[in-house]
Amino acid sequence: MSGLQGKVAVITGGSSGIGLATAQRFVREGAFVYIFGRRKSELDQTAALIGQRVAAVQGDVQCIRDLDRLYARIREEKGGIDVLVANSGFIDPQLLVDTTEENFEKTFGTNVRGLLFTVQKALPLISDGGAIVLISSIAAFKGIPKYTSYSATKAAVRSFVRTWTAELKDRGIRVNAISPGAIDTPIIDAQSATKEGADAIRASFKAATPLSRVGRPEEIAAAALFLASDESSYVAGADLVVDGGLSAL
Repeated sequence: MSGLQGKVAVITGGSSGIGLATAQRFVREGAFVYIFGRRKSELDQTAALIGQRVAAVQGDVQCIRDLDRLYARIREEKGGIDVLVANSGFIDPQLLVDTTEENFEKTFGTNVRGLLFTVQKALPLISDGGAIVLISSIAAFKGIPKYTSYSATKAAVRSFVRTWTAELKDRGIRVNAISPGAIDTPIIDAQSATKEGADAIRASFKAATPLSRVGRPEEIAAAALFLASDESSYVAGADLVVDGGLSAL
């Protein structure tokens, strides 16, 4: 039997990168997946690509009304949620001396506020014994220039995992994080105004990673599957690092 057979999963930021790969993997493992994101055209393309046991819902994790609408639909259609993957994220690297209020507010608004309310609003629907997977980053515990705001948000995510594990233990809900290293997704492209700049970022991460490459979204999806399934039934409050050894050096 597949690892998520008959389960209902929600993946925010589900139309590209890690979210897309995770949605595809979960569906192959038997789940019905709701993907949530801001861009309708990408969501529709993703739903068409997956083709079965998937529903696309447009919305922004920063908007409480959008989250309420997502969960109201799930309540009506499925009655509950077994797995939540909070994957939506934003990054626009800026040095401390250049950090703007707008950059700070959008980074924290998406990565911290949006994630918190994504989980909070889902709690009435999450089954006892369910799984919550938060996508963090090795930036939470490494000093990376220009990542002032982004790294701080991911440190907050790591803190959420500890606190929510304590708060939700009586319901048997397991809360864990995945901390990816450099993964070849559109987030890398978003960190540069040019293709050449993005390729230079990839090259620098490749050179710094012991496995001598950047990761693939499918490799993070495999980690998410582990944490979402009964294979990780005794794993709670953990931060699973998937980074090719980058943070070990």
